[in-house]
Amino acid sequence: QLAESGGGLVQAGGSLRLSCAASGPTSGRYSQHAMGWFRQAPGKEREFVAGLSWSGGNTYYADSVKGRFTTSKDIAKDTIYLQMNGLLPEETGLYYCAASVYSDIQPNPAYGMAYWGKGTLVTVSS
Repeated sequence: QLAESGGGLVQAGGSLRLSCAASGPTSGRYSQHAMGWFRQAPGKEREFVAGLSWSGGNTYYADSVKGRFTTSKDIAKDTIYLQMNGLLPEETGLYYCAASVYSDIQPNPAYGMAYWGKGTLVTVSS
């Protein structure tokens, strides 16, 4: 089970840090898997935000968030993070973490993402 946390209400230009942890029987299960962050704005399709390989050594970002968002992994805690700076109102939405069946992010980042959290809501006010 993947559980996101850290969402909330922030003003435009502000920052939030999201966390995604594996818990219960699945704790440690995703340690060898690539993981990613996706978001879904109201009325829009879910889109890739950021991802990282199983070790965290490779990171990937959507063009729209490059330079503002950073994803990282604490292997010991089996937790990944998404530091979001300079948030924009259009980035309001549900943010999900997902674990892949692969060890690295695929050319289509959603491909192979088999395990999903329930999401955490990020609201950016203008």
